[in-house]
Amino acid sequence: MPVPEVRAEDFSGRALDDFAGRLGETGLAGLLLDRPLSDERFRAFGEALGTPLPETDPAVLPNVSLDVVLNLVGERARTENVSLQPFAANPLSLHTEGSGRPVAEQPRYIVLMCCDPGDDRVAAQTVLAPMDAIGSRLTPPDLETLSRTRYRRNPQGPPIVRNIDGRQVFSFRDFLGESLEWTYGGTDSGTGTASDPVGTASDPVDTALRALLTAMYAPGGHSGVRWERGLLLVIDNTFYFHGRRAGTFSVPARRRHLKRLRIK
Repeated sequence: MPVPEVRAEDFSGRALDDFAGRLGETGLAGLLLDRPLSDERFRAFGEALGTPLPETDPAVLPNVSLDVVLNLVGERARTENVSLQPFAANPLSLHTEGSGRPVAEQPRYIVLMCCDPGDDRVAAQTVLAPMDAIGSRLTPPDLETLSRTRYRRNPQGPPIVRNIDGRQVFSFRDFLGESLEWTYGGTDSGTGTASDPVGTASDPVDTALRALLTAMYAPGGHSGVRWERGLLLVIDNTFYFHGRRAGTFSVPARRRHLKRLRIK
């Protein structure tokens, strides 16, 4: 995706309006600044899009500034702690941000800005997968099943797929090796997990979940972001799944440093 180059001091007024227009049309917009914005200006940019959401996970608070700016610094090797994986060399599976939360608590936009690409800019690319392409690979029965299925542990969360203005919007995370516990609200309601389902609806739900995961990782359906200093990207959480390829980790290497805002 080609991005315009803008001086940091000029990123306001008309430039900001043009940026917001592109974001509204495609669900994705980026630009290359001559230098990263300060935390204060970065937060102000987020406030022009909506309301920045505070970072409340105790595990990440040491990396938070101004309550809402998360500093994603690649500072550790692989870890099993899910909260710390954004700071590690782990790959991040494709997901909707806040997929299990009620819609009112899910961010609309994910804002990422590169302060330093580090030595890992080729390996640890941010990966984007458009929801419309993924939805087009699913059959109508699978989509109907997913529209009645939600996470069992988050009963107030949205169904896995819902319709917004004629678009199929997913609230879903690939849990990799973990069991996905679900509840189904169709005519034959039931509950189960993707690994050991129970309930009369288990077969169609498992079939639909497998079809969704296959569609999410179908070849040719992704784009990777190769970060460089000053690159700013906004992802609409209702247009794209996002994730990250695995990185590498060595102590003397330059560490990748992105700043993140979540905007409601």
